[in-house]
Amino acid sequence: MSHEATIAAAHSALATVIDPELHRPLTELGMVDTVEFNKGRLYVKILLTISGCPMRDRLQKDVMSAVSVIPEVSAVDLEFGVMNEVQRDAVKKLLHGGREKFIPFAQPDSLTRVLGIASGKGGVGKSSITANLAVAAAARGLKVGILDADVYGHSIPRLMGMLGQRPTAIDQTFIPVENYGVKVVSMEMFKPERADAIAYRGPLLHRVLEQLLSDAYWGDLDLLLLDLPPGTGDIAISLGQLIPASEIVVVTTPQVAAAEVAERAGRIAHQMKQHLLGVIENMSDTPCPHCGESISIFGSGGGEETSVRLSALVGAPVPLLVKIPFASALREGGDNGLPIVLGEPDSPAAAAFNQLLDKLLVRSKSIVGVPLTLHT
Repeated sequence: MSHEATIAAAHSALATVIDPELHRPLTELGMVDTVEFNKGRLYVKILLTISGCPMRDRLQKDVMSAVSVIPEVSAVDLEFGVMNEVQRDAVKKLLHGGREKFIPFAQPDSLTRVLGIASGKGGVGKSSITANLAVAAAARGLKVGILDADVYGHSIPRLMGMLGQRPTAIDQTFIPVENYGVKVVSMEMFKPERADAIAYRGPLLHRVLEQLLSDAYWGDLDLLLLDLPPGTGDIAISLGQLIPASEIVVVTTPQVAAAEVAERAGRIAHQMKQHLLGVIENMSDTPCPHCGESISIFGSGGGEETSVRLSALVGAPVPLLVKIPFASALREGGDNGLPIVLGEPDSPAAAAFNQLLDKLLVRSKSIVGVPLTLHT
């Protein structure tokens, strides 16, 4: 093989190396700076997007493996450099499809399904449902992301086993942290200390949500889950404005009194012209560990009542999608960062999450309550 052919073979080999965070070939990202060959020795210089890149060791291993198989190469000298501002801008532009910063999920050509997990009040297990649903979807091969939009009460990092992890930033663009095949963005990842409180006034919350959606490089997602804060405040309204095609699932507990509060979360979504997919009843009946008899720890009927109220509001069925039984293992999995769908896949709660996923993945043919993009 000639000198030029060996260098061409090296470039071809480097084109097979995928950046672990950006999930694009190094050659496409402009990370291959220099390739030289002399007397069996190959010199390669790779440009990292930022200094101190956490994936440097992984890249070194992958690059060495790729070029070492070229027959003419007897030794490899690998050097790492750092991109300048112009080169980083080119990467960011590539990631955004040649456009300036924007929210990809709000574009007409977006194929990502955006699902908001809402509740009327806190403590109903909304975040646990979001985490387990995301992990169950990723286990089936879907590309899934979670945006922890509960700015004040963010808990997704703990539930997803990624406490203390921070996203890699390329100037104003950052790469979501990933675990269990799910990409995650949360305000907790940007605080100097975990214990720090977020004390933002209303108008700033809209900007925060917009930045988390637009500044993150999510890649091609099949499903984006938003863990919304409880109630009918700024974030709920902003979601409807920023991503009009987003859909909403309302979480409640079996207590009938809770249905009145849960209905309000669905009502604000309906006012924002978002499609109400259905209701999830969490902490439902669980079998007694001694006698096996069903125990209604938090009462009964809340899910059905919420469904009836929202169906009447929308003028179309808003079904009760699933009842997730109360299980201490569900709580333990949240504390330990191992969702129950992975920790105890044969449990009744895990089965309920998979049943929920089956229903959510099949779109209803009805378009009642769905805003149509018609221009007259």
